[in-house]
Amino acid sequence: MTEQSHDFQTYALTDRYTRTQGRVFLTGTQALVRILLDQARRDRAAGLNTAGFVSGYRGSPLGAVDKELWSARAETEAARITFMPAVNEDLGATAVLGAQQASLDPDCTVEGVFALWYGKGPGVDRSGDALRHGNAYGSAPKGGVLVVAGDDHGCVSSSMPHQSDVAFMSWFMPTLNPASVAEYQEFGEYGFALSRFSGTWVGFKAISETVESGQSVDLRLDRTFAIPDFDPPPGGLHVRSTDLPSPEIETRIQHKLRAVEAFVQANPIDRRIYDLPEARFGIVTTGKGHLDTMEALRLLGLDEAACRRLGIDLYKVGMVWPLARRDALAFVKGKKEVLVIEEKRGII
Repeated sequence: MTEQSHDFQTYALTDRYTRTQGRVFLTGTQALVRILLDQARRDRAAGLNTAGFVSGYRGSPLGAVDKELWSARAETEAARITFMPAVNEDLGATAVLGAQQASLDPDCTVEGVFALWYGKGPGVDRSGDALRHGNAYGSAPKGGVLVVAGDDHGCVSSSMPHQSDVAFMSWFMPTLNPASVAEYQEFGEYGFALSRFSGTWVGFKAISETVESGQSVDLRLDRTFAIPDFDPPPGGLHVRSTDLPSPEIETRIQHKLRAVEAFVQANPIDRRIYDLPEARFGIVTTGKGHLDTMEALRLLGLDEAACRRLGIDLYKVGMVWPLARRDALAFVKGKKEVLVIEEKRGII
């Protein structure tokens, strides 16, 4: 009996959250829950005394987040993750900010609280004030915030199409765009690490076609991140007990973005698919659009061998804003033509 068939014979539905190695089947919504559980596991393994917090407001394509968290109550409570569904998205974002401030209390029993906010596209719109302030005030060094936007690009179950990237950009919030359910795990871990280092909240796109799908995912809990050399400004980058209104808030945001750039250079999240320095043509993709592009190339008969022969290389963007300029410019250098493929409004 092979290892894979043995896993199948012994697989239980609860394994989606309890297994720490091997393969599990996850829907996109379940993957969001798994991100939190895995973060708790990594913190414990690192000797950190942390807790987790989740708040937001349901709405398709994130209509089942609360149901899934309630179903996983035994696992989340054991991991010290508190779920507090909000009356609306604004109050949920405000509660997440409070979770980042918790470690500033001398009586706090943990070193930090990692947090996840969720809401569909209209919820991102209506919560702009709370999310903007939250990102400006910042995250805790041992906390971190993921802002999960349920984007209905095709207006399947919304009053109008949504693309939250533009709102995130206006708040100076780094934005990750995973292509698959499997990438939710990698990008979620990356987002928390980035948030902790830079003091920013990190946007996380969960589009309908991905978060409402399912996939077998190979587990990996041994990822590590390099900590780059970075000199923070006086007072640091992270959340503080008092943050009086002044232009210093804008100045600190610029320092945070430089910290984001330093982290991304030390821990690249973009991928060169074929890595052909001599390629004459380049294709830049992101998110689910990358998978669609690879399928289109396959239907055209352009497999890796054909692309190498024709001088075509691909570059997959993981963080759509701010763009990893060093790596992106290195990819386009020397290209005769570059085609950028992305859904909705052009960001890259």
